[in-house]
Amino acid sequence: MSPTDFDATFDRLKAILEPYARRMSVSYDEPTGYGVDMAPAGERNPTTWFGGVRRGKAYVSYYLMPVYVEPSLLEGISPELRRRMQGKSCFNFTRVDDALFEELTELTRRGFERTGGDPSWGVAKREEHDMAYRKAMSKPRGRKAAAG
Repeated sequence: MSPTDFDATFDRLKAILEPYARRMSVSYDEPTGYGVDMAPAGERNPTTWFGGVRRGKAYVSYYLMPVYVEPSLLEGISPELRRRMQGKSCFNFTRVDDALFEELTELTRRGFERTGGDPSWGVAKREEHDMAYRKAMSKPRGRKAAAG
């Protein structure tokens, strides 16, 4: 894969997230990565990250965190887009794919509509689904206090 293929892929995936940066906060913007967070710099934690793009050695990754805590957002995605998934919220590409990028644009829009750009959304959803989370956790979950 030529570097220009990755450049074009990175640029197109970044362009999907850029409209949301105006409503949220850019957490990083480098040649190898771009991230959008629902919280401003001083209030960020892992539960507030909305999404990002990362240029790797083998592919360009697109991360969309709303689908991690609200998997129902993935209902109805095409088998082709699902095949690009690695883990619960990452989609990998080696080249521009107009049809899949259009589908990813729609999925991102639905993710934003679901979160409303609210930094507390991630914590609330994790609690609703009894999922672990770091830093924003108010109390340990699933552990009994140690006897003293």
